[in-house]
Amino acid sequence: MVTVKVPATSANLGSGFDALGLALTLYNTVQMEEWDGPDIASLDDVEVPSGPDNLIYATAGRLYEICGRPFRGLRIRQKNDIPMARGLGSSSACLVGGLLGANALLGNPLRTEDLLNLAAALEGHPDNVAPAILGGLVTCAMEEGKVYSVSVPVAPNVHFAAMIPETPLPTSHARSVLPESVSRSDAVYNLSRAALMTSSLFSGSLENLRVATGDRLHQPYRMGLIRGADAAFRIARELGAYGVYISGAGSTIMAIIDKEKADFAERLRHQLMMNGVFGWSVRLLESDPAGASVRLEG
Repeated sequence: MVTVKVPATSANLGSGFDALGLALTLYNTVQMEEWDGPDIASLDDVEVPSGPDNLIYATAGRLYEICGRPFRGLRIRQKNDIPMARGLGSSSACLVGGLLGANALLGNPLRTEDLLNLAAALEGHPDNVAPAILGGLVTCAMEEGKVYSVSVPVAPNVHFAAMIPETPLPTSHARSVLPESVSRSDAVYNLSRAALMTSSLFSGSLENLRVATGDRLHQPYRMGLIRGADAAFRIARELGAYGVYISGAGSTIMAIIDKEKADFAERLRHQLMMNGVFGWSVRLLESDPAGASVRLEG
């Protein structure tokens, strides 16, 4: 049996649309072994598809096919701590879990680079799957089906407060509101801030993050899809967050804070409720420097 532990991810980081992502200390765990047909169940109270359409199962089967190996089925047990459809990379975690688990069962015929390229092709972009596999803060681009990426550690003084609404936001809907083209000035605005974001998180230069999270490509169009987002941005900044952004396609709002702010989460929860933003949870997280792990048992 193989056990795969995959971190949640936060993509875009405001300015780095489809190019920046980071791994977080929140995880899905997948136990997988070869079986006759699908035998799939959740180890917690999260409902998951139990047939061949289960994303982990289907992705693993795809890898067997690519490697030219017969696929009889899998017994899968999932623990799903990453909230679904909240901009924290739950679907990428399933893809990565399926690929890494199947690769281990097959004797590791594919390298990490191969798995990353395949994951990005299946997902359509690399900004979630790359940090899920590599860990840390990842800058990535795709060229002719190949992912080019660099992972660097996030400075230890940087922590993250994830404000997670109870209402999901499907990525397909969040992408449907984006314009087909943007102005040159908006493109330059984002490019400069994305570069500033990478160097600031790596160096711990938190004073740059208010500017670095600025965006004109996607967040202005998505804010209206997340009830309470304006208040969440304002409250997090008033409490001292260095930067605030929509995580991935949403609906999670992420605040970047100094690790010394130990009471930030409690104060944030209180202020959200006082401002009429109900049903949101707050999780204090760090960056995971290592990415997904695989353990082969028996």
